[in-house]
Amino acid sequence: MIKIGEYNDLKVVRIVEFGVYLDDGAEGILLPKRFTPEGLKIEDTVRVFLYHDGEDRLIATTQEVKGTLGEIVKMKTVNVTPQGAFMDWGLMKDLFVPKSKQLVGMRVGGEYMVQVYLDDRTGRLAGTEKFEQSISNENLDVKTLDPVDLLIYRKTEIGYVVIINNKYTGLLHFNEVYRDINIGDKINGFVKTIRPDNKIDVATGVSGYQRVDDASQKVLDLLSQNNGYLPYNDKSDPGAIYSFFGMSKKTFKMTTGKLFKQQKIIFTQTGIQLMLEE
Repeated sequence: MIKIGEYNDLKVVRIVEFGVYLDDGAEGILLPKRFTPEGLKIEDTVRVFLYHDGEDRLIATTQEVKGTLGEIVKMKTVNVTPQGAFMDWGLMKDLFVPKSKQLVGMRVGGEYMVQVYLDDRTGRLAGTEKFEQSISNENLDVKTLDPVDLLIYRKTEIGYVVIINNKYTGLLHFNEVYRDINIGDKINGFVKTIRPDNKIDVATGVSGYQRVDDASQKVLDLLSQNNGYLPYNDKSDPGAIYSFFGMSKKTFKMTTGKLFKQQKIIFTQTGIQLMLEE
């Protein structure tokens, strides 16, 4: 069963001068020649995105879209008409956002958070800024320490409101942010706390021991690349640690402590040093 607005793995059933037709259980869906991988043969399977072109024909492309069906992403407006705005979402055909689906009106060159949806009346993919009604923390299917996808939604006095897995809202506190982030950025994180009222606090990166294990290998690799010594320790500035290692000072201290106990590094007055194997 094919899915419009999503990526599909489809088999080649016919090759023509202007592209290939992919199996949809009926007459086939055209993948234009300009987007057909070289050497593609009948019976080969290719991953494509399905949408309607300007003539309302279902068509396939190997281009990467900025947002699939149901996804919320930041897009730039490329054209505005009395009926609505057109957003650049990575395809030759821009994504249309009807005027009724805009919050305060869009301008050319502006960037907006938009959710991709399938219009019931036309059967075409479109965009909407009015997606908050589809985001609810009433019924959660995540739990503490679960890895999640985070979309930076807006800034508050204590942190960033994030959209979690395109389903829920959460809060990323400023003390959990160790690099520059912007509205619309997508980052990996995990659920830190779920409160009794289903409000969620999140953190970036991975949780618990997995975070330390990943960081341990990174520290060892960086030491190997720098002649076994790095001028960083628990007295180093948190910003300097994050800039070099890409981790918080807390994670750095946990990681180096673990490596010290494993006798893989030693602490010096000015940094950390790789233990030489005997």
